[in-house]
Amino acid sequence: MGSITNTVKHLLIINIIFYVATIGIGDVVFRLFALYFPENDMFRFWQIITSMFMHDPNGILHILFNMMMLYMFGSYIENVVGRNKFLFLYFSAGLGATGLHLLIGYFNYYPGYQALLGSGVSHTDIMAIMDTGMYNEELLKVVSTETLATMYQTFNGTIVGASGAVFGLLAAFVLINPNLPLMIMFIPIPIKAKYLIGGYFALTVISAVSGVALAGPSNTAFWAHIGGAVIGFITMWYWKKNSFNNRRWD
Repeated sequence: MGSITNTVKHLLIINIIFYVATIGIGDVVFRLFALYFPENDMFRFWQIITSMFMHDPNGILHILFNMMMLYMFGSYIENVVGRNKFLFLYFSAGLGATGLHLLIGYFNYYPGYQALLGSGVSHTDIMAIMDTGMYNEELLKVVSTETLATMYQTFNGTIVGASGAVFGLLAAFVLINPNLPLMIMFIPIPIKAKYLIGGYFALTVISAVSGVALAGPSNTAFWAHIGGAVIGFITMWYWKKNSFNNRRWD
């Protein structure tokens, strides 16, 4: 899709540097820059941004897929909207992904937390349960095992990756060139962007709602992907509706 722009090149380099540092230094980098649940003591405000450049250090497929999508679609979009708007689109989609992921996290965490508080369990004791995963079975009279497991996973979970920002780019691309034929591995025929990307988004929504991973590994942050795509779509729709000309959205 044309030559790579300097902006996309720099984003690729930053992501790769973070990935190499995570592998080389290990937990120190991950603990500092991956995004923790805000109620967890490991949370730091800068993780909201730095987590966009972090990837799973236990395998290369996570960063490989995201960087491939950034390379394939990023420069094309930047050439259409310009550098500043491209960066706004990229980071706003990333923030939208983080925002929806955390919102769902609080939705999963707080009902159980409030039920435990209401039954007389102190905040300190709840934090001890979240830290250790150990609890008195008397608590099961207040909340279910599934609720405690969900709270624990939410509290101790991390989110990393450029996927939310990349999904925003994919959604924006559909609005720019919906009928462009795209090829996908293992399918020998071109598929229009609006069907290929739209179908992938539909699988992501089903995965998020059902809990059955149809659009990636089971530990994929599907809600983050949805948040990024929605922000990317809305942003590009607004620019296209209000500022379109034959060359670019300045």
